[in-house]
Amino acid sequence: MASQSNDGHPAYVYLRRWLEGYADRIPLSPLYFLIVGAAALLIAWATVWVSTLHLARTSPVHALRYE
Repeated sequence: MASQSNDGHPAYVYLRRWLEGYADRIPLSPLYFLIVGAAALLIAWATVWVSTLHLARTSPVHALRYE
């Protein structure tokens, strides 16, 4: 198992070390990872919610017709 620093997520640590090799550096904050993770969760929850509403509004007769 690769050794990991105690200052964050492995992706954050990897990207920070990778960016250190460039002359022009950009600031890399863990906040970026939190925002992207929250957006991914929001999209997943919205997808499940819309699917659940669609199934809840569908008549059981339509589902049973094909069985």
